[in-house]
Amino acid sequence: MQNRTKRELGITLKNLMTKKSLEHITVKELVTECGVNRQTFYYHFQDIYELLGWIYKSEALGSIDAFKTYETWQLGFLKIFQYVEANRDFCLCTVNSLGRDHLEKFLYSLTYDLLIGVVEEVAVGFQISESDKSFIAKFYTYGFVALMLEWLKSGAKEAPAVIIDKLDKLINGEISRAIEKYTKL
Repeated sequence: MQNRTKRELGITLKNLMTKKSLEHITVKELVTECGVNRQTFYYHFQDIYELLGWIYKSEALGSIDAFKTYETWQLGFLKIFQYVEANRDFCLCTVNSLGRDHLEKFLYSLTYDLLIGVVEEVAVGFQISESDKSFIAKFYTYGFVALMLEWLKSGAKEAPAVIIDKLDKLINGEISRAIEKYTKL
């Protein structure tokens, strides 16, 4: 029942965001549209921004769990792009609102989680510090998130598969080289 209520609130917020910016949506309007009371909303979420973060986490997080390896990272990135593409208006509304930080944090967390798995796998057998592995993953994470946000803001015209192919050409083997450069002798 709890998850159903959260999902209904999420669906309602996404629908409202197709009509107006996030800043102009109130909890009162959201609960009225959803058919629940304010107390129910506040039982689940502190504010609309927490609901926004929950939507991103609950809808897309599980879709990349199987793609955190060196051989499959491209599919993980493709899944992230496909989520954003399928929810383009919602994500664009978020980017153009005060909720932008929530989308960026979500994308950062999702991408870092994927990339640190790849870095950990490639680093097996190398003497490299945890902080250096984290630095490598963060570097690629920031590049990917910036690329995705620019793609979204410019209309998401290029097909996700084309972008992933370009990324693969650009960084194929680069994580291995970075790990070798950071290896302690």
